[in-house]
Formats: sequence, structure tokens, C-alpha cells
Amino acid sequence: MDELFGSQVDDPAETRERRRVERAVFETDRQLIEGDLTLPPAGYQSRFSDSLNRGEFEFLPLTNVKITALADGKVDEVPFLVLSKRQIRVAYPTER
Repeated sequence: MDELFGSQVDDPAETRERRRVERAVFETDRQLIEGDLTLPPAGYQSRFSDSLNRGEFEFLPLTNVKITALADGKVDEVPFLVLSKRQIRVAYPTER
């Protein structure tokens, strides 16, 4: 069947090669959030700013996330977080 229709599942190693991960910081009213954002490797929609400006998506999926409360400096770490773009006040890419 694969000969007729092709494989429906991408090879995970191949998918990783088609993406790149950029570490970024996002400040909301109450928290400073640092996490990994997955982007296309090059071309259309590959810039950090493109991910913030895309109107069809209201949330950013982040991995390896560190959340710092601005009020008391308490730090939490979570493996995955979905951040609403409406809550972001400042965003910038950073070094690992």
C-alpha cells in the first residue's frame, strides 16, 4: 500500500531536520516566561517575529519552559506550556 499512497507518517528524524528551535523570553503582566519555540528552518514564516505576528494562531506552544513570577521571583519549570499571544507584553529571542 505504501507504494500506492506513500507513508502517512513522517519520519521523526526527518521532521526534526525541517524545524529549528529558538530559545525566547516572553514577559506578561505577572510572569517572565522563557522557553523553546519551534520554527521552520528557513523561508516563509521562519523568523521569530513571524511566529508572533501570525494572525491565524492565538497561542504559542513552548517546550522546556521556565516561569518566573515578577512579584516574588518564584521559579517553576514545566516541560510544555501554551502561551496566549494576547498576554505577551515583551518578547525577544535569547541565547541558551
